Amino acid sequence: MKNTPLDHASIKILAELQKNGRVSSNELAEKIGMSASPCWRRQKELEENGYILRYTALLDRRKLGLAVVCLLHVSLARHAEGVVEQFEEAMRLRPEVVECYETTGSSDYMVKVVVADMDAYHDFLHNVLVKLNGVAQVNTSVALREVKYETTLPL
Repeated sequence: MKNTPLDHASIKILAELQKNGRVSSNELAEKIGMSASPCWRRQKELEENGYILRYTALLDRRKLGLAVVCLLHVSLARHAEGVVEQFEEAMRLRPEVVECYETTGSSDYMVKVVVADMDAYHDFLHNVLVKLNGVAQVNTSVALREVKYETTLPL
C-alpha cells in the first residue's frame, strides 16, 4: 500500500476511524461492508504503512481551563547554523505549542499556542519565546472565537 493510491475500502476505513478511533473491528467492518478479518488486516496495513500515525482522544480545551488560543507569526533574525534547529526543537518541547509550521511570506513560522489566560501567554512569550536565540519578531493574533475546528482530513 505504501506510495500507492488508496482504494475505496481503505479510504472508507480511514474515514470511519477519523470519526471514531475506538470503533471495534467488527463495527468498523460492518460500517464499510467488509468481513471482520480482512478489515482488521487492512487497518493493520494502514498502520504499518504510516497512513495511521496514532490513536488519540480529543479533549475540550475550555473544560480543561485552556481558554486562550494565540496564533503567532515568528520571524528569525538570521538562519545561522543551529538557530533554526534550536527554535524548532524548543517549539516541539513546549506543551502549550500545539502546532508549528515553517511558512512562506512575511514571517518564518506560524505557531499555535493554547494557554489558560493572557498571563500564561505573557509568561510564554517573555520567558521562553523572545529568549530564544535568533527570534527577531513575534506578531500575535488572539482568537476571539472558534468558527471551525476539525481534526478529520478530507479524503
